[in-house]
Amino acid sequence: MKLTLAGRDTYVYTGGRAFDAARPTIVFIHGAGHDHSVWTLQSRYFATHGWNPVVPDLPGHGQSAGPQLTSIEAIADWVLALLDGLGVATATLAGHSMGSLVALQAASRAPERVRSLVLVGSVAPMPVAPPLLDATLAARDKAHRMINQWSYAPGSQLGASSIPGLNLTAINERLMQRAAPGVLHTDMSACNAYTGGFDAAARVTCPVLLLSAAQDRMTPPKAIAPLANAFTSARKVNKVVLSGAGHAMMAEAPGAVLDAIWQFADSNRSSEAVP
Repeated sequence: MKLTLAGRDTYVYTGGRAFDAARPTIVFIHGAGHDHSVWTLQSRYFATHGWNPVVPDLPGHGQSAGPQLTSIEAIADWVLALLDGLGVATATLAGHSMGSLVALQAASRAPERVRSLVLVGSVAPMPVAPPLLDATLAARDKAHRMINQWSYAPGSQLGASSIPGLNLTAINERLMQRAAPGVLHTDMSACNAYTGGFDAAARVTCPVLLLSAAQDRMTPPKAIAPLANAFTSARKVNKVVLSGAGHAMMAEAPGAVLDAIWQFADSNRSSEAVP
């Protein structure tokens, strides 16, 4: 589905079903250098099980026109504007990596609009190693190799896949290569600069799921505790750690990611955002 948002052409994937604002809505937000396609399996399941998935390409990514937004705060405001443009009053927000910071910030700015919050592969703050940040600007191929090395579990790097015949690291590298020059650097810089995570978490009132993977070296599970403890006003905070996957868990363990998000989101589909 394509729409015009703030004067920009915006692409939104809806899981193969026509958008229906009357359904409960879940917004899936992709991470740095990616697009809507990283959420294909999860969003299609929601679309065929009574939900209205909204999976945008963020500005300057995929099929959405630029200019690219340069801060987590600006992208969060854009997500809320997307809900306005679609006529959606309340939604579940689910974000991966950079997208998790966007979802967190959006939920803090409009807590009355968020029924539940899913943060996948998330920590706060989310610093980016200087060699990686430099490479995203000066040596993109090197940056892509570094991201694959740190994002995938060892088995995935050797060719293991839940879907036979797929080379997960090659697919991810090609996805990042499709992005315009500078997109990955701007995204990574936004993550690196975002310092409002704890303050944002304190303003969240809805149920929260923190979903991580045991072999994640980008946002390791042991680093989640400070963020989890910052949700002082949330109705509840669930933490789930998946085995056998790394930061790219939607590709490495698509079924397990889906199960965790589905069970959490569907159990809270009638929740009010504010207690």
